[in-house]
Amino acid sequence: MTFNFKRAVSSAIFAAAAFGISASGALAAATTYPLTLKNCGRDVTFTHAPQRTVSVGQSTTEILYMLGLADKVVGTAVWIGPVIKGYEEANAKIDRLADNDPSFESVLAKKPDLVTAQFQWHVGPEGVVAKPEQFEELKIPVYTSPADCVGKDNTGGGDGVRHSVFTMDLIYQEITDLAQIFDVQDRGEKLVADLKAREETARKKIASVDGKLSAVFWFSSAELDIDSYVAGKNGAPGYIMSALGIKNVIDSEEEWPTVGWETIAKSQPSLVVVGKMDRRRFPADDVVVKEKFLKQDPVTSLMPAVSQGHVVVMDAQAMNPTIRTIDGIEVLANAVVQLGLAR
Repeated sequence: MTFNFKRAVSSAIFAAAAFGISASGALAAATTYPLTLKNCGRDVTFTHAPQRTVSVGQSTTEILYMLGLADKVVGTAVWIGPVIKGYEEANAKIDRLADNDPSFESVLAKKPDLVTAQFQWHVGPEGVVAKPEQFEELKIPVYTSPADCVGKDNTGGGDGVRHSVFTMDLIYQEITDLAQIFDVQDRGEKLVADLKAREETARKKIASVDGKLSAVFWFSSAELDIDSYVAGKNGAPGYIMSALGIKNVIDSEEEWPTVGWETIAKSQPSLVVVGKMDRRRFPADDVVVKEKFLKQDPVTSLMPAVSQGHVVVMDAQAMNPTIRTIDGIEVLANAVVQLGLAR
């Protein structure tokens, strides 16, 4: 009998997938219910793998999709831009309760057995949608992205103050937690491994610039003629810059402090990174408005980064602590190369 090596390898791979063996070769342990997790200072218990999830926040929604759980999502809300590429068809089949803040009643109307929240601003101690306790009284568990509560104080309103530096480990924790909640641990392990590999590739691409460049990340402005919302040092943009060896010219623990362009200009950033989004809460949400302002304002137009064309457009979701922060690392690394700054 002739030994068919290719067929043997294929059979081994199939068997590994069938029995839940992870990429590392370890057997992915099945979830035992009831499962209790510590989440944002609360103990959250799940009696079964959720079947009807309402996801309040684009990043957490996209994580669920990437874990192959779109069929378990019955409603979404809080969208900054288009869904991540590859999931347009799945997303179109799911009810969007609101582009921004859904009502408590609209969430309950979907009869969820899990509510996920990207921001405590929506579901949290002072949540504009509800407090977690309001759902838990109805035996609906609430899971909140660790990226919005670990090392961060949201009690003062606004975007909160981040006392500890954000790292992608918080997103990896969210992926791992959700994978355990839904009993799809092998998918969670693969997704985390893929994201880590992408980050490492981007780091190596511009390793030569370590410490030589600086940047400012501009999310938006309530009005163009007043101070702009730029990225503080401890949030996702801070992580992006740190990962690539680029200095953040803004030294603030606030997530998105307001800073005047005169102050920013004095710091002479090598790059200006501007957020692109579909949201239109403010005129400056429009990236075209941002670019026009930078070129025409008496102060910003004289900044070397602007006059030399070192303005980088980045999806605003990558500027928040989300699964797309890896996209942001890749976008900035590629821009540095394309602008000829990776020397």
